[in-house]
Amino acid sequence: MSTLGTLLRQRLRRDRWQLVLWLVGTGLLAFSSTAAVADTYGDEADRAQLLQLATATRTILVFRGTPDGTDLGAVTFFALFAWLALMGGLMSTFLVTRHTRAEEEQGRAELVAATPAGRVAPTVATLVHGVLANLGLGTLVALGFLAGGLDPTGSWLTGVAIAASGVAFVAIGLFTAQLFRTSRGANGAGVAVVIGAYLLRGIGDATGTPSSDLLHVTPSWVSWLSPIGWGQAMSPFGDPELSPLWLSLAVSAVIVAIVFALQSVRDQGASLLPGRKGRAGAGAVLSSSFGLAWRLNVSTLIAWAVGGAVAGLLASSLSDLVDQIGGDTPQVAETLQAALGGGATLEQAFIATFYGIIGVLAACCAVQVGIRARQEEAHGTAEVVLATPVPRTRWLLEYWFVGIIVIAVVLGAALLAGLAGAATSEQADELVPLISQAALAQLPVSLVFLGLTLLVFAYLPRWTIPLGWTVVGVAAILGIFGPLLGAPDWMLDLSPFTHSPVPTGGDVDSSGGFWMIAIGLTAAALALVAMRRRELATGG
Repeated sequence: MSTLGTLLRQRLRRDRWQLVLWLVGTGLLAFSSTAAVADTYGDEADRAQLLQLATATRTILVFRGTPDGTDLGAVTFFALFAWLALMGGLMSTFLVTRHTRAEEEQGRAELVAATPAGRVAPTVATLVHGVLANLGLGTLVALGFLAGGLDPTGSWLTGVAIAASGVAFVAIGLFTAQLFRTSRGANGAGVAVVIGAYLLRGIGDATGTPSSDLLHVTPSWVSWLSPIGWGQAMSPFGDPELSPLWLSLAVSAVIVAIVFALQSVRDQGASLLPGRKGRAGAGAVLSSSFGLAWRLNVSTLIAWAVGGAVAGLLASSLSDLVDQIGGDTPQVAETLQAALGGGATLEQAFIATFYGIIGVLAACCAVQVGIRARQEEAHGTAEVVLATPVPRTRWLLEYWFVGIIVIAVVLGAALLAGLAGAATSEQADELVPLISQAALAQLPVSLVFLGLTLLVFAYLPRWTIPLGWTVVGVAAILGIFGPLLGAPDWMLDLSPFTHSPVPTGGDVDSSGGFWMIAIGLTAAALALVAMRRRELATGG
């Protein structure tokens, strides 16, 4: 027991600042968003209109949840839960990989296993650490809801749902750490599972069955394939249902049992999925440090580019739905225009929203490039490259160039897919310039996040991963969903996504884009200056 306590204290100490960022940031987001929903949709008629809008368009449900009545708590839960659970899932998988596969990859797990702790106690300590982190997350979300004036029972059940969803992702993170030989592979798989769970929940919600008044939606069976869907099904502010909680805990327990069984039959440092064998000789791409940086990021690029292409195709295919909403439910259409675009046309509001989401994908891809540079440094492989005649500033500058390329590819994939979809529409003449402008508008935003991630890497290297994901996550929520949540202007202005030069009415204000390009370039330049002077920071 003393060994387990020592290992647990070590994990808590190591993660103390990262957990503060994740937990307090998510709790503050819950509180501020709850207050914003109450201020903007304090009237039941306004909340009913919002839910009818979401149910009528269905696509909004992919990114939100399922409407469950006009109660203020139910509307807040509908607007926030999926995103809060997504952040909890990312926190959980990163935390678990950091203390399992990354430790094996660095050789530290073998040293610990040689002590009386053995191989089992570290995994148990990581499991307990992950559970405690999610209990803390659920508690702070519940307190945020309570501080926003919501029903105590529903608020605490929301916290329980967040914690249960996060515990399921802790178990999944432990499982992916058994599968992959590298922490990069385990983290990539964990992120894919979390985002996949979010999308499965979204697909199930969008294909659900609405009530006649469009104020309730019963999700389809697809939502039950997702831990986020399980938490959502608890319906804290409607008719509370605890069976999804037991389902989440039972599945987590089964996965954890499988993890311990797998760990007992594999060698230390080995993985169930063998690493891909490399070629005997390097290709032409790997003949330079820039080629190596590109090769290390190409798999990440492909994944985000596919997501961008799907989102772009979906955005351009909405033209018929937009016409239907505008003709059948003009009041709902007016609400959408006011919430998403102010003086924008309905088509502009939809396209700006979806390409804003594509901008989030491009920004996430850019953040991962900066994170990859940090991983190369932490694992010691960057030191090998820098032992050659490659200066530090050139090495980091090459990652910046790779970041620009991946941003351009993700946005280009979305643009081409959107134009292909628009070509078959009756409104092609209107959609083509709108899509082109909306895609181009995301480039300055992505440059900001690329520059900021590299800046954090240069000055606070060990904070690169938590700060990188936290900043882009909070900015995405404020920029994409802040207007619908009724967040105050000062809060919206904190998000670069708010300043994208997208078409609004007959004008395009490009000043925000120029400022963001300047900020991104300045951040990158400061990162290069810092990289000249600081020591390499290896290790986690």
